[in-house]
Amino acid sequence: MKQKLSVRAIISEESKTLLLKRSNGRESILGKYELPGGKLSYGEQPEDALRRYLHDDAGIHIQSAQLFDAVTYIDHDDRDIQYGVLVYNVTLSPQRHPMQLSGNYNKYKWYSGTNLQQNELTDLTQLLLGIIQQEEITDKALAKSDKNADKKTTESNIILYSDGGSRGNPGPSAAGFVIMDGDGVQLASGGEYLGVATNNVAEYHGLLLGLEKALELGYRTLECRLDSMLVVNQMKGIYKIKNRELWPVHERIRLLTEQFDRVRFAHVTRNYNQLADGVVNKVLDQHIKEMKAVGEQVLTTL
Repeated sequence: MKQKLSVRAIISEESKTLLLKRSNGRESILGKYELPGGKLSYGEQPEDALRRYLHDDAGIHIQSAQLFDAVTYIDHDDRDIQYGVLVYNVTLSPQRHPMQLSGNYNKYKWYSGTNLQQNELTDLTQLLLGIIQQEEITDKALAKSDKNADKKTTESNIILYSDGGSRGNPGPSAAGFVIMDGDGVQLASGGEYLGVATNNVAEYHGLLLGLEKALELGYRTLECRLDSMLVVNQMKGIYKIKNRELWPVHERIRLLTEQFDRVRFAHVTRNYNQLADGVVNKVLDQHIKEMKAVGEQVLTTL
């Protein structure tokens, strides 16, 4: 499978997001709206590519760009290509001129979520807008939850942060978790090296390890916070599980959740999940260190 990198820009004003309408391209994207951006050229830095596309395609200039998310996407027209998409929150320069669209685009629209149908958007744009909307909902829910935290009992405010990572996807993988109370006090943490696995498998195992520990500690109500939207939506039953390698661990987790009085799953951005991510990287770094030590010992005995 080939892998390519691309960038996309989220440019928002008054709760509306800028979309450009394709005037050329393959049939699946022709005449559809998408977030500004495109593929990186060889040796090009992501933010440089972002500036280039916004200037060349719409005649606009960036004041600042902040990484919002990184997702993978399989091209529906060519299943052998997997894109790594870097999505940026972009602030435009205050000295702005009217937009000047290039030959790739013939129209622009400020998308509000109601003024376009899903079939008017490219598949990638539907995916990214869904993530953006989910983040907004999650952030509002978390803010409300934090505001009302003092009104909840300690037992009902136990939070499990879990994560998983693969260096290679598939590649050396690890899972980790951190359990905290509503006051931010860490109650438990742990991690495990998984061997060669994918990111999604690792994410599931982080959740599994955390749930097992929560049961061991006697907690019966739990909020599980993950930065994997796939796992969250599959656990909620929103997404179907099409990858068979995920079925066994998903079933083990489902059976574990039945032993709780209540389990809630919430998607959070990566900056809310840094502790669990840190556990994962610590486990992976330790494994690499141990393998290096073993290799050096073998060499000295030869």
